Amino acid sequence: MAQDKGLSSLEKVLIAARAADSKKAVDIVIQDVRELVSVTDFFVIVTAQNNRQINAVLDAVEEAEIKEAGVKPFNVEGAQEGFWALQDYGDFVVHVFQPEGRDYYRLEEIWNNAPRVPFEPAGDASKEA
Repeated sequence: MAQDKGLSSLEKVLIAARAADSKKAVDIVIQDVRELVSVTDFFVIVTAQNNRQINAVLDAVEEAEIKEAGVKPFNVEGAQEGFWALQDYGDFVVHVFQPEGRDYYRLEEIWNNAPRVPFEPAGDASKEA
């Protein structure tokens, strides 16, 4: 049974982003939607290349959240379809898209007034030089 460790929603969001990155998800965006939405604080939006990778990302995020934050998602939707899946943790929501779905829904554009939270993927060497 998961025991909530009392981390802030920002700390939990960063755990989710790192977990998605560990499964080679790309275009990881974290948006702070607290001023725009009353039901959650943050969106984590990532792209996975296929159904298998979407499921791997969802599993990695859930495992990391249970281990590091002591929280489980309240709801998981779309995992069977594989086009777009989400995990709702209450204070943040993880959206995992295949490229076509991300292009179609354009969540980060819909919520373009939401500030982005800086996140540097572990494998990004572009900043090292």
